[in-house]
Amino acid sequence: SNPTMLNPRLLRVRSALIRQCMAEFLGTFVLILFGLSAAAQVKTSRETKGQTLSIHLSWAVGVMSATYLTKGISGAHLNPAVSLCFCILGKLRWGQLLPYCVSQIFGAYVGAALVYALYYDAIMEFSGGVLTVYGPSETASIFATYPTEYLPLGGGFLDQVVGTGTLLLCILSLTEKRNAPAPPDLIAPIVAGVVLGIIMSMSANCGAALNPARDLGPRLLTLTAGWGTEVFTSFNYWFWVPIVAPIIGALTGTSLYLIFIEWQLPDEPQESHPEIFSISPSIKQSVALWEKEEEPKSTCF
Repeated sequence: SNPTMLNPRLLRVRSALIRQCMAEFLGTFVLILFGLSAAAQVKTSRETKGQTLSIHLSWAVGVMSATYLTKGISGAHLNPAVSLCFCILGKLRWGQLLPYCVSQIFGAYVGAALVYALYYDAIMEFSGGVLTVYGPSETASIFATYPTEYLPLGGGFLDQVVGTGTLLLCILSLTEKRNAPAPPDLIAPIVAGVVLGIIMSMSANCGAALNPARDLGPRLLTLTAGWGTEVFTSFNYWFWVPIVAPIIGALTGTSLYLIFIEWQLPDEPQESHPEIFSISPSIKQSVALWEKEEEPKSTCF
């Protein structure tokens, strides 16, 4: 009732879809900010040996932070391939797919733009003022993924299919009540751990994009910031691989999960779970909700 206090309800967006798109935008922005900042720091320092782990950990922290940030509003998809699979599974309306994807790509673009602003001077010093995709002073790989010189398009395509398929295969069961679901408070760290494992083991070939928005948004930033059309024409028009292959991989991983796991589960939820969820009062409360058969919110990267 205090007139000097700001009423949060005055700023609350009425449309649920707009609120979800705002969350997807901000979550993807945070994800990109963590991952690309680490890449820019390592690249421009010229001390890349032994520093790859810091990039991998930054991406994992970005995934975890973005998931915690947005899971209560949009489900924390942060990835068009995930959103598409959720539409196919009936967990997201088809009318939400395009707004979600646009929000994710735009969030990735703005996140990349902020990283470019933060590291502008370092990038210019490292590159000698010449923004390029090729050579020892290239800086385009800070933002988007590119293949190693030995990798053909087919090998890169397979790499992205396997990586994204593994991601979906591992995270789809996290909220499945019939298969000992993860506590809601632990979903974000678990997803981050899965992403960390994938990029530590499958990023040598072409950077483990795993996410069309993560690659396309920053690539568009490099197109508009001075790198030019090389970001789309280089490496035999590589740009479409980290857009299309993660979608195919996500559909493949989802199909494997359905065929080998979900369709083989019992019809009724498990009546009891191992007593491993006594870490915090909030997690205990989550277990109590499961016992009442209340549906937890679905969150996925």
